[in-house]
Amino acid sequence: MKLTMAQALVKFLDNQYVSFDGEETKFVKGIFGIFGHGCVVGIGQALEQGGHDLTYYQGHNEQGMAHAAIAFAKQSDRRQIIACTSSIGPGALNMVTACGTATANRIPLLVLPGDTFACRQPDPVLQQIEQPTSYATTANDAFKAVCKYWDRIERPEQLMTACLNAMRVLTDWAETGAVCLAMPQDVEGEAYDYPEYFFQKRVWYLDRRPATRREIDAAAELIDNAKKPLMIVGGGVTYSGAWQAAQYFAERFNIPIGETQAGKGQIPWDCPLNLSGIGVTGGAAANAIAKQADLIIAIGTRLTDFTTCSKWGFNPDAKILSINVSSFDAFKMDAVSVIADAKMALLDLSAALSQKYYRSGWADEFAEAKAAYVAEMDACYSAELKEGLSQTRALGEINKRIAPDAIALGSSGSLPGCMQRLWRCTQPKTYHMEYGFSCMGYEICGALGAKLAAPDKEVYAMVGDGSFLMLHSELYTSIQEGVKINVMLFDNTGWGCIENLQNSQGTDTFGTRFTARNPITGLLDGEIVPIDFAKCAEGYGCKTYTATNIDELIYAIEDSKKQTVSTLIDIKVAHGSMSHGYDSWWRVGVAEVSTSEKVQAAYEDMAENIAKAREY
Repeated sequence: MKLTMAQALVKFLDNQYVSFDGEETKFVKGIFGIFGHGCVVGIGQALEQGGHDLTYYQGHNEQGMAHAAIAFAKQSDRRQIIACTSSIGPGALNMVTACGTATANRIPLLVLPGDTFACRQPDPVLQQIEQPTSYATTANDAFKAVCKYWDRIERPEQLMTACLNAMRVLTDWAETGAVCLAMPQDVEGEAYDYPEYFFQKRVWYLDRRPATRREIDAAAELIDNAKKPLMIVGGGVTYSGAWQAAQYFAERFNIPIGETQAGKGQIPWDCPLNLSGIGVTGGAAANAIAKQADLIIAIGTRLTDFTTCSKWGFNPDAKILSINVSSFDAFKMDAVSVIADAKMALLDLSAALSQKYYRSGWADEFAEAKAAYVAEMDACYSAELKEGLSQTRALGEINKRIAPDAIALGSSGSLPGCMQRLWRCTQPKTYHMEYGFSCMGYEICGALGAKLAAPDKEVYAMVGDGSFLMLHSELYTSIQEGVKINVMLFDNTGWGCIENLQNSQGTDTFGTRFTARNPITGLLDGEIVPIDFAKCAEGYGCKTYTATNIDELIYAIEDSKKQTVSTLIDIKVAHGSMSHGYDSWWRVGVAEVSTSEKVQAAYEDMAENIAKAREY
């Protein structure tokens, strides 16, 4: 079948399917693209020519469209993707950050950046980076550090091995992440006689990996010897669809639960065993119980510094049991590992522990911790300030008033902390947090992707003013596509989360408020520069609101439900009114020497906590 490389690529992607638990899904829904030289007459021509069922989506920032693709795959439980194509040079490099986001979060993302000419005849072309040390190096080599598979297709027949390897990684539960197929613009248009079998329907099986008998026996013995175990529910529970198995396991054996950002929302917040978020952005209940637990059962989590409080948050004598499809993650913190699908491992463990008649030795400790923390949550959600609107109160009103099946989405700033601690989920798949990379600018783009994956659900992007300023181009795409998203913009006049970190480590506020240049001091310590975010979104065609008090916020939330276009509520919250940490610690590089006594004290505090933390 004589086709150009780009035509063959489109035809191949159009015929890829995945099968999970017997349910077959078309894997590639469509392609996001911003056309320029390097892709417009190659893959752009192939898409325009037709003969395929891929939907073309027009992006407006390459990073933004790739983040939308990540959110689409995440909300689809990694069983369907939207690929992304760009021109060469700056267009391609704009996707590097998104590839880092995908790989850090273990989300499949296929990027197809245009590349310079393989023949090199017209070099240097517009937007080409030349390296005198290697003419083979192009801008697309930058993707290697952030991708799980990288290839450059320098001859049209190379497409076949490149595509098969790309799909191998994209459909691997343990090894998935960003995949880059760099496409020299001349090769995109070159033809080759491809074998027809290359384009036949191909099904990739997302099989559940069972645990071995030895792994189950070792894990069951470890739990049986534990008096006070604590479960940590991570993203692996989400993607495995294991929330019912996890809740049954916890209830059957009386084991309390702490949630990571990726695992939050799978088990209802009001389940008596669910202590809510754990770690740096977690709450008082889970963090207190983690200090008492003698065994941590980590299910589908990477055990990041935020989950473990930089390896400081657990009882120092506690053992670690890790259930994960990735051996790389399963062995972290010297854990006893079960390398398996979360659902299958939990069911097998349930059977093994039932034969041992196991039940934990917890009495009323975690119930009392939860009751106290629920009261704290209520206080945060009803906080009244003398001046201004509290961020936690605003979040509480949103949580209370949106539909139970609505998707709440976030990524960066202080909002992920408030949400992991306080957000109350009653249904699974309604909490969508990108916190593996915590990439500012993900929120609005992610809301678009989540809405494309779940068109029957309302999607609410929780975004700070700083993150909105970084990237909101795909708000226009939502208008263009007629896809309604809701942006809840919390304007606290700066990067409040980082200012908190700065101040907590002894440094006075510097460079973290959105202030004007002071003509007297020459520093950015002048008056706050106000921004009318509602007017910004109105220019895109959104229905917008501004809320400075609770009554205005309630009206905006309720009225936005009636709209058919994307909405934005510009919520003016009081500076510093977010939630605080609850008995947690995060290791950051505090200055070892300083003229400030406050910084010196912070360094001493860090050194003390390092001494208490695990070293592995």
